[in-house]
Amino acid sequence: MPRIGVKLAAGVKLEYGGEYLMDRRGFLKSSAAGLALSTAAQRAVAYADEKPKRVALIGCGWYGKCDLFRLLQVAPVEVVALCDVDSQMLAEAAGMVAERQKSKNRPKTYVDYRELLKQESPEIVLVGTPDHWHALPMIAAVQGGADVYVQKPIGVDIVEGQAMLAAARKHQRVVQVGTQRRSTPHIVEARDRIVREGKLGKIGLVEIYCYYHMRARENPPDAKPPAHLDYEFWTGPAPMRPYNRLVHPRSWRAFMEYGNGIVGDMCIHMLDMVRFMLDLGWPRAVSSTGGILVQKESKANISDTQTATFDFPDLPVVWQHRTYGQAPDPQYPWGATLYGDKGTLRVSVMSYDFEPLGGGAKVHKDVTYELEQYPEDKTEKDLERHVAPALRAHMLDFLGNIASRGKPVADIEQGHISTASCILANLSMQLGRSLSWDPAKQEIANDAEANRLLRRPYRSPWIHPDPASV
Repeated sequence: MPRIGVKLAAGVKLEYGGEYLMDRRGFLKSSAAGLALSTAAQRAVAYADEKPKRVALIGCGWYGKCDLFRLLQVAPVEVVALCDVDSQMLAEAAGMVAERQKSKNRPKTYVDYRELLKQESPEIVLVGTPDHWHALPMIAAVQGGADVYVQKPIGVDIVEGQAMLAAARKHQRVVQVGTQRRSTPHIVEARDRIVREGKLGKIGLVEIYCYYHMRARENPPDAKPPAHLDYEFWTGPAPMRPYNRLVHPRSWRAFMEYGNGIVGDMCIHMLDMVRFMLDLGWPRAVSSTGGILVQKESKANISDTQTATFDFPDLPVVWQHRTYGQAPDPQYPWGATLYGDKGTLRVSVMSYDFEPLGGGAKVHKDVTYELEQYPEDKTEKDLERHVAPALRAHMLDFLGNIASRGKPVADIEQGHISTASCILANLSMQLGRSLSWDPAKQEIANDAEANRLLRRPYRSPWIHPDPASV
């Protein structure tokens, strides 16, 4: 097998030729990086370009910056451009990038992502916008020849996801979705050590859940948008609502106009994680009930209570969220519980616990931190420190597949399946009936009314992407 050089940040170098070569930092001792690199090496996947890739970020808010800075930690890329409709957020991000990237160059800034793509022709594009702005920039980027890292969920309706998948395949671009549970070290370990070794036995039920009190409870008055925010462009293809301080930044998740509620935000992570751990494809049917049952005083229009059942062959996966009351297990307020006839496995972003039936050795593993290897994690504003190693591993997997032109662990097709399944749950709750999904036809079986809801109306002048013409 040929030797493949992997160029990484901070002087780290790995070569695959039947062995690993480690530098003085002992980079592979870091479990997240070691996991990603060993997988890449085993598959003869490497990021081998001597010339740094040209990178652009569209959406410079909270997670856009988290993703970008993890990429800068593991690869010698050059961030050439940033895009955002909030001028203050854009300027702040440009200054932070100039401080953190090796060249110290300040990236060019743009308000319109189309102008950025035209002028800069980046090789890698990160899309970290609110959910209603994922599809159009991602499709434009792959049409322009870029490989893309797009945040989850990939879109706000199912036809958007179909178009994104079609565009990635047509233009032969690598697209990684930000469902980084697939690259979380302790979750990968739980899959390999517990599930794949058969320690659970026959799994008959999986529960996934979120009990965070994360729904906006306020009801502030509508107001004039701040001067630094282009609210018309921010709204884009979504319905125009009066500006409200809940909308920007971050609290936009309180409104269905911009996303798919807590199911679209939190369920997708746990559903995708379970699909990854158990090698599940599309659910055969999805049903859901719930609504705004308790917190009726808020301006938020997303559900505060919802249960959804994803019916896979011989396995129901049942989601529940509520934004009030106590979690049944305080150690697992957001996670998954897999029930088998030989044992039970609980998994979250913070840990996993396996308990065999009838006694025997229990297994516990906590999340991996890499604060000493990456001390900037200690002070970065709003960073979820426990997630940073997973993001780095996710980026390394993305880069490795850019080099090999393979499919990353969270390929756009996997992101489409998990996103669409969550959207089907919301549609089921809206319609009051179970929905059977036909993956071959990419439609809901024998339900014309439901199929009309697979595509949300776009606000003019924005045009909804069509899978047949991307």
